[in-house]
Parts: sequence; C-alpha cells; structure tokens
Amino acid sequence: MDSFSYSSMKSMLIQARGSLNSRLSEFEPLVLLLAPLLTLFLAQIIGSVFGVVHEKGLKACVIGFIMGFLKMIPGVQNYIDAEKQKVVDQLQSGSSSKKKNRAEVLPVKGLGVEVLEKMENEKRNDAIWQGKCSGTVYIGGAESEGHFALINQACSMFAHTNPLHIDVFQSVVQFESEVVAMTAALLGSKETVSGGQICGNMTSGGTESIVLAVKSSRDYMKYKKGITRPEMIIPESGHSAYDKAAQYFNIKLWRVPVDKDFRADVKATRRHINKNTIMIVGSAPGFPHGIIDPIEELGQLALSYGICFHVDLCLGGFVLPFARKLGYQIPAFDFSVQGVTSISVDVHKYGLAPKGTSTVLYRNHEIRKHQFVAVTEWSGGLYVSPTIAGSRPGSLVAGAWAAMMSLGEEGYLQNTSKIMEASKRLEEGVREIHELFVIGKPDMTIVAFGSIALDIFEVNDIMSSKGWHLNALQRPNSIHICITLQHVPVVDDFLRDLREAVETVKASPGPITGGLAPIYGAAGKMPDRGMVNELLVSFMDSQY
Repeated sequence: MDSFSYSSMKSMLIQARGSLNSRLSEFEPLVLLLAPLLTLFLAQIIGSVFGVVHEKGLKACVIGFIMGFLKMIPGVQNYIDAEKQKVVDQLQSGSSSKKKNRAEVLPVKGLGVEVLEKMENEKRNDAIWQGKCSGTVYIGGAESEGHFALINQACSMFAHTNPLHIDVFQSVVQFESEVVAMTAALLGSKETVSGGQICGNMTSGGTESIVLAVKSSRDYMKYKKGITRPEMIIPESGHSAYDKAAQYFNIKLWRVPVDKDFRADVKATRRHINKNTIMIVGSAPGFPHGIIDPIEELGQLALSYGICFHVDLCLGGFVLPFARKLGYQIPAFDFSVQGVTSISVDVHKYGLAPKGTSTVLYRNHEIRKHQFVAVTEWSGGLYVSPTIAGSRPGSLVAGAWAAMMSLGEEGYLQNTSKIMEASKRLEEGVREIHELFVIGKPDMTIVAFGSIALDIFEVNDIMSSKGWHLNALQRPNSIHICITLQHVPVVDDFLRDLREAVETVKASPGPITGGLAPIYGAAGKMPDRGMVNELLVSFMDSQY
C-alpha cells in the first residue's frame, strides 16, 4: 500500500512538472527571471503604502497626495510660497525691523561698562510682563527685590563655575545632588513603595528632562527586551517635547485622543501597545488644560506590559505635594505609584529657581545609567557626561539650591495656598461669563476656556491689545492662563478685561488690525498639516 502511494505521488509530481514546464516554455527566460523580482518589489511598495496609511491615517494620506499633485501644477507652488510668506510676515509683527538693527560684528572698540547701560535700554523695549503673562515669570514681586534679588545674588556668586569639573567646583556638585534629593523627597522617594533608589540629575529645562527620560527609556528597553524599532504612546495633551525626542532618537510616536474629561484615555493607550512599545506617558497636570491624567491606571498598564512610564510633573512638581498638604483633593501622581519609572520636574517654574533649571528623576540607577554617555576611545582622555550639555552653568544650580533652601516647606506651602486660591477665583470668574466655557475641571493652576458663541481667538486678540499674553490652544480652539504669584494681585483686573473683551467681540465680531485670530483659526481648520508644519518652520527660521 505504501509502495503504491509513493509511486502514485511520484507520478503526479512528474506530470505536474511537465505541465508547468510546458506552460512556462511560452515565456521568455528574461520574463521568468524578472517576474519574481518585480512581484517582490511591488509587495514592498504596497507594504510601505499600508505602513504610511497606518501611521498617518487614510485622510491625511489622501490630503497629502492631493496637495502633492496640486503643487506639481505650474504656478501653484509659487502661489503657496507667496501666501505662506504673507502669514510669516504677519506673525513676525515688527521683529524684522529689530533684525535690521542688530549687531552683526564686534565693535572695533569695546563698550566697557557702558554695555550695561545699553542692555538697560534694550530691556526697556521688552513687553510689560509683571502680572500680564501666562506662566513665564513665576516669582512674585519686583525683579530687584525679595526672592528675585536673592537668587540673582546666588547666581552671581557662582557665575564662574561649571559642574562638569567635579574635582574643582565641588560646591555646585553638592548643590546639584541636594536639589535632586530634595525634589525626589517631595515626590515619594522616602516612601517604601518607591524602592529607595530614586536618583536623577539637573537639566536646562523641562524639554531636556523629558528628552533624557525618553532616551534612557529607549536604551533601557533595548537592553531589557531587545527592542530595536521603538515606539511610545502619549495623549494629545502630552507636551511637544516628546515630539522632539521622537525626532531626535528615531522613535515612532503615537498620539492618542484624550477622554471626555480631557484626561489621557487608558483604553486608547492600551490599544496602541505592541511588541515595540518602550514607554507610555502621563502628565500631572497637562500643559493645555491643567488636568491630571489617571497616573495610577497608566502605572498599572505599564507594569502589566513591562514597559516604562514617564510622568511629566514639570508644572506640578512644586505645587501638587503642597496642595495635598493644604487639603486639596489631589490624585496620586508620583513614585508612590507602581509602574512610574521616571519623572520630570521644573525647578524654574513653581520651584521659583532661575530660568534654566529642571530635574529628571528615575526609579532606580539601572534605568538612569542609560542616560549617561561614556567615551573611552577619545584622544582627549576618558570622558563621561550625565546630560545633553557637557559644560553647564553652575550659577543656575546654585540659584536653584538657594531658592529651595531659602523658601523651605513653609514658604512653598504659603505660595501654593496663594496661587491655588487665585486659580479657583479666576476659574469661577470665567465660568460666570456665559459666552465662555472652562475646559474640563482644572486640578491645578491652569484655566483653559473656549466659546461656542464667539471666536475665542478674537477674544485673545482683544486681551493682547490690553497687554495680556495668553496661550492659544487647539482641539478644541481655546486659550489658557497659567496662574503664578505674579497674578495673585491682578485676578480681578484679568476678569474685568476678559468680560470687556467678550463684550467687544459680541458687539463687533471680526478680526482686529494686526490680530492673529485669522491665522490661528485657519491653522486649526487647515487639513494639510504638512503645510502648517512648513509655516511654523518658516516663521522660526525668520527669527534668527
């Protein structure tokens, strides 16, 4: 039986081979050679197309294809470039005239101490920022008095120092380690659940802190899981620093929608996790709306998949711990949450330190080691650096240490009480303006608001004409103010001006001369996001 089956099968194969050879003999040998190659090439193209569609979405791909085709029509690209330049010129708002008057070569004879007078004159051209800017300046009072004067003096004392030289400037190296330790203690390092290994470094700002956390997570997950095509998932409200990190380190970034309360959507995040995911992200609070993401739920998600989880506390790090002590209902946000592997905290915001000071913290040294860069084959000697910058200003480290030590826990509690109360008063005042609505339920010191009845960007233009500098947001169109100590005495002034701005737009809707409402409105509605990208790059390129 077995012999018969084998003979039958062999006979069938011989017959099939003969039939196939007979059919293929009708084709040229070259065709037979190229056909598999062309099929493979076509399969790769189709795979690439599906990959791009999966990454950008069908709508964006179709729009991009249509715009690319239109730009090939003679004259269309030139027209687009001309219109784009008009928008850039409007965005510059007079900065081009300042660019013409800038110094471009060294003076033949140095100005000596007269340069200070020249700097004072230039400084007078700055906008009035006292109490008028969203965020921006977090220290209260005049810049020559009180806490301002203290940190200025501290910075001046250590202007010559550089913590890169750890054997020379041991004082600022000590200051840095203490700033990191004190910041970590605010965020759960003393609790048993933290593991007792919280560590970190000072950086130049929130962006560098986030970028370093992403870099460390990428390399740690490569070491731990062998991931070579890394991806990370962030909510729409996540800071743009993650986009920078994704571009710098070749990481695929997925932005997922927020939920109806404008918090990170845990289910949407879970749906995007795959074998290449290195990290997920949450904010406490998010920059756009001042709302804390569900950190505990995201922590459990990260823990269950064995991936990194970064919490952006750049705004909240020096407010939320003290707000909780003052009795405010604050959800979990720090290293007391299992699954959190890194945190970024700006000291130069509510920590009231000089600009250019932040910290990046890690749950343990095993993760933090992947932040460092060590070089062993340089003719200049053995080299190791903890952050992106090699040389760093010791003056800023000293200023941050001085800020924290001078204020102490009592100082931060008093400041937090003032800004939280001011934020609640401002939020209530905005809610009383019937034409406006507050976005979500702010947890901290940011109040974002929009309007169904009015063009909110026209309201923003009127507020700008009154000297206010607010942040324009999108998805949904809105504006926000980040309340600092500068705003505590002017909440009533802000609300009065806001009510007047709303009434002005109601009575006379439409853009004002020099206003940016048409640009913001058009940018939000423009389907080709690539064109918006080009617009932003052109504007930035024109500034320097």
